[in-house]
Amino acid sequence: MAEDERRENEERPQDDAGQDEAPESAEDAGGAASEPSEEVEAEGETSEDSQVEAEGESSEDSQVEAEGDAPEAGKKGELPPGAELEPIAIEPERELSAEERARLEAEAEERARAEAEATAEAGEEAPAREAVVELAADARIQATGKRKTSIARVILRAGGGAFEINRRALEEYFPRHQHQTLVRQPLLTSGYEGKVDVRVRVHGGGIAGQAGAVRHGIARALTEIDPELRGELKRRGLLTRDARVKERRKAGLKKARKRPQFSKR
Repeated sequence: MAEDERRENEERPQDDAGQDEAPESAEDAGGAASEPSEEVEAEGETSEDSQVEAEGESSEDSQVEAEGDAPEAGKKGELPPGAELEPIAIEPERELSAEERARLEAEAEERARAEAEATAEAGEEAPAREAVVELAADARIQATGKRKTSIARVILRAGGGAFEINRRALEEYFPRHQHQTLVRQPLLTSGYEGKVDVRVRVHGGGIAGQAGAVRHGIARALTEIDPELRGELKRRGLLTRDARVKERRKAGLKKARKRPQFSKR
């Protein structure tokens, strides 16, 4: 009996020690298991913080960019169209060389000579007849001539061939020889050149139109002086009212006949 009790007493401390070691091992296992969970929680918190910070920074950047773009958009809306285009660089005028100047002068002289020859041929026509009717000293013949949009009121008086247009000399008002010859054509044809004074008031149109209107008015006035001149002046077309005028622009066109460039596609 005594031996049995001694054996039981020896076995008990070993069981107690095993029981004591088991909780300690369980605690160690629990501690070891808790440490990874704490690390995971820490990592999750850091990742969440980094995501929140990144989202905050991105939202701030987008707000700043939007605020920066807003004034630019407003400025672009206020600017006139084409303000962003680069200005065209205008090259300074360069001095012409001696050869270029000589060439330009030769071309101008050639044009003037050709024009003078053309007008001289028209003005060299011999008068159809000599003046028959002599105007009285106090006679005053009036007529109206028209060409395009120009209107000329002509007055013929007996005199020595003075020519006044809008209170200016013929050579001053029509400096081109071509227009001077055109104006004098009825007087040369009728033979009254240098025998009457011509006074004209003309307005409207351009230089060429006014010259045509003055010629038309002088031809009409000469028929008032001598009705027999009508046939010769009519044959030369000096009494005909030239109805040619600039044709009006049509809708959808650039000018009277000119069309926009056709684009197939």
